[in-house]
Amino acid sequence: MSLDLLVRPRRLRGSTALRALVCESRVETDALIYPLFVQEGEDDTPVGAMPGVLRRSLRSLLQECREVRALGLRAVAVFPCISPEKKDATGSAALDPEGLLPRTLRALKEAVPDLAVIADVALDPYTSHGHDGILDASGQDVANDATVDLLIQQALLEAEAGADVVAPSDMMDGRVGAIRRGLDAAGVSHVPILSYAAKFASAFYGPFREAVGSKTGHNALSKATYQLDPANTHEALRECRLDETEGADILMIKPAGPYLDVIRAVTEHTSLPVAAYQVSGEYAQIHAAARLGWLDYRRTRDESLLAIRRAGARMIFSYFAGEIARERARKT
Repeated sequence: MSLDLLVRPRRLRGSTALRALVCESRVETDALIYPLFVQEGEDDTPVGAMPGVLRRSLRSLLQECREVRALGLRAVAVFPCISPEKKDATGSAALDPEGLLPRTLRALKEAVPDLAVIADVALDPYTSHGHDGILDASGQDVANDATVDLLIQQALLEAEAGADVVAPSDMMDGRVGAIRRGLDAAGVSHVPILSYAAKFASAFYGPFREAVGSKTGHNALSKATYQLDPANTHEALRECRLDETEGADILMIKPAGPYLDVIRAVTEHTSLPVAAYQVSGEYAQIHAAARLGWLDYRRTRDESLLAIRRAGARMIFSYFAGEIARERARKT
């Protein structure tokens, strides 16, 4: 039987060339941001739950950044793994101008000056209790305003060390406006703020917390007291609107894959660039399923990134960024 059809959508799917011509979304190499972990010492150590991901020495980090920049990546995000003995209840190591992250930022800008370096602004890698701020007198809550005072100082330290972008990931109220005013007053108004505007209290962060050593352990305080409820879209939009009015230059949604609806909703309500973070748990589950033979690794990896891009993210933080850049370079 032959159907009498004027409209046959399959016509534009008939060849690779035609499919490429009508493709609506692509994940360009220069839209990927590569998260990297740095630690003290001369050795690299693997992150157990994240195959292929290392806590790198400074030398190793610089070499990796030189390589991926030559392959077309334009930005990295650097996260420090601080020695336990340097951590305390107030995260004081975050304000050390000779600390691991400021030294790394200075070295990176000298070694790869045209690579954009994004510096995390948060205290959880530095606190002994693993929370993103200092605790109040009761120890049962994060002291919002006192934490913001420290975040201003941390952001300024990072900007002065060479960070191209500062990225507050703590979810304290009012921190974007406070950091903006602090940077402007210090004469570094040119440094943009990439705000983790909608960061959810997600179960997908576990491997990252292993990587930077920020697990909260037996602390009874939940990060749900400052991160967003995974059930709430309108609350996420409210947070994004607040950060935009406070001077954020880029809005981040984290995690990415499980929150595609939030990415889409935010892009429809803002004219700012929207970033999304494909977090450690997303990365780990793709690796785990592929190792068990349940999924095709590369196809699943690429589809996961395409979905984030299709939802509206202008840029994507992804641990896959380095290997994707290398694969594409081999094909050209």
